[in-house]
Amino acid sequence: MNVTLPPDYRPLAKEPFMNEKMREYFRQKLLHWKSELLNESSSTIQHLQEGGNSESDLADRASVETDRSLELRTRDRARKLITKIDEALERIDNGTYGYCMETDEPISLSRLEARPIATLTIEAQERHERMEKTHRDE
Repeated sequence: MNVTLPPDYRPLAKEPFMNEKMREYFRQKLLHWKSELLNESSSTIQHLQEGGNSESDLADRASVETDRSLELRTRDRARKLITKIDEALERIDNGTYGYCMETDEPISLSRLEARPIATLTIEAQERHERMEKTHRDE
């Protein structure tokens, strides 16, 4: 499938849900996001490799360690996001992208625009979160 998108293309509710253009639009959006995350990740790795523990002042060393810890958490979050992006790309390939994994209903375009890795409709997500909260509170 080789679909060329007009530069100003945005999915609209009036067009058939997850048609070729729409799928290509979200594929490109996901690939762009993944590319950004990978670029940030490699700069984080480079920064972590450059930073030695040459700080003699205890406060400076603590600050450097805090920064390293934050960078590692950020990198771990990016790694998890990349996994979710890859899963979303697989769903585009197998035709299940954009449909709720719980109800099979279409996920709203506004939700997919805001969170292209979404797997649940807002209603299903809210139910899921309520169930989690209920089980946590028990």
